[in-house]
Amino acid sequence: MTTSEQQVDMLIIGAGLVGSLAAIFLAKRGFAVDVYERRPDMRAVEMSAGRSINLNISCRGIEALKRVGIADDALAEVIPMKGRMMHARDGALTYQPYGKDDTEFGNSISRAGLNKVLMNIAEETGQVRFHFDMKAEEADFGSNTFVFSSPAGDKVEVRAVVAIGTDGAASTVRTEMMKLPGYESTISPLDYGYKELYIPPADDGGFRIERNALHIWPRGTYMVIALPNFDGSFTVTLFLPYEGPKSFANLKTEEDVRKFFEEEFPDAVQLMPDLVKTFMINPTGHMETVKCYPWNVEGHAVLMGDAAHGVVPFFGQGMNCGFEDLTVLDECIEDHLSQGGALFIERRTKRDQERRNYGKLQTEGGSHWEQVFVDFVRRRKENCDAIADMAVENFIEMRDKVGDPKFLLAKAVEKILEKKFPGRYVSRYSLVTFSNVPYALAQKAGAICDEILAELVTGIEKVDDVDLARAQVLVDERLAPLLVGRPELAMKS
Repeated sequence: MTTSEQQVDMLIIGAGLVGSLAAIFLAKRGFAVDVYERRPDMRAVEMSAGRSINLNISCRGIEALKRVGIADDALAEVIPMKGRMMHARDGALTYQPYGKDDTEFGNSISRAGLNKVLMNIAEETGQVRFHFDMKAEEADFGSNTFVFSSPAGDKVEVRAVVAIGTDGAASTVRTEMMKLPGYESTISPLDYGYKELYIPPADDGGFRIERNALHIWPRGTYMVIALPNFDGSFTVTLFLPYEGPKSFANLKTEEDVRKFFEEEFPDAVQLMPDLVKTFMINPTGHMETVKCYPWNVEGHAVLMGDAAHGVVPFFGQGMNCGFEDLTVLDECIEDHLSQGGALFIERRTKRDQERRNYGKLQTEGGSHWEQVFVDFVRRRKENCDAIADMAVENFIEMRDKVGDPKFLLAKAVEKILEKKFPGRYVSRYSLVTFSNVPYALAQKAGAICDEILAELVTGIEKVDDVDLARAQVLVDERLAPLLVGRPELAMKS
């Protein structure tokens, strides 16, 4: 075992989606960036299956990619999803559009595929170096030194001017940071796990079920979802309680699995020829909500993405929220580092180890980075807490309500209101997914939407019976004052 030391300017811990995109943002601003990642290079080795839930990239994530100028490359293989397709036990299908019209939709994208693209773009800047198979173990925020170890047991001590922890919900950087006086974190596990399954392409290479939809098999306390892939396949995920009559605890044998799916999801079984084998091989994943505060140590280190605010996947906003972190960080850098000659790292087109400005950045840039991080946390904390809470609420909606007639009636009324009162009535889902309004505002507006819909559907049996005159009064009094005049509502997916 050997131990070595390094000094770097910008250190990113974690080469996932947020870490890789953060490297691109910083490289585009001229910073030399070193990224340390505990896993091997996914571009060079085949990663284990079973934990790659597809992603729904929408407005906030796309905005970050556009801001750094890589949207076309990063989104080359997305599948638009116009709405939800619900599958009943008897095979009946019910379709719910996501937006008020065809301009509002989500986009299914491969997590691994996008990650590889971001890594390649980062390296192509000439400013970014990746260090794989290096697990973060310790952090000394006094000297801003981080200890990493390799599978062989070799260690490297990396001293950084600025460190960014993007190492996920199980973040070592957060764990170390929370040991400091006054720092607190909570991890709230969901009592549900997930299992990844797979629908292969049709024999002719096409899609076996509707291509442009997120498919849901809602069953009350559990569900299956499926997102399309560019090659004609679908990534399928079962969400199920750990314990109880219908739970992972009772799916121990191949026969248990086969019987469960044939009873609960018979039409899905026909789509997955390797269902039982895949179920038995793939691991059972876990989900949790992570909240902590503060996210930064002065101007030395900061947390972003799931390391700062882990979100369960049921609003499709985990990656979008993490990417929005980078949009806001870039705005804060613009505000606090790019004024008055305060951008301390020389802009370079090629990495030049001999001319790196480590000492200069260390001595002159510290107070400015603290301003960046304090402003960043101020702008993000409330909003990230809001989407974390809404994601759990959306799980209950997807699991329990999407097959309920009263819920479907309210959603049908909501579509009418969005078309009848554009810009004045906007659903919570649309505010979160198809705009860049702050998450906290979307949460507040969503609560008002629920109140309005509850009043309008009381006593009616069909959507044509809704009182639009009453609706206009409610919208203008309660919701429009929050939304009218907000430029973020012009954003589209």
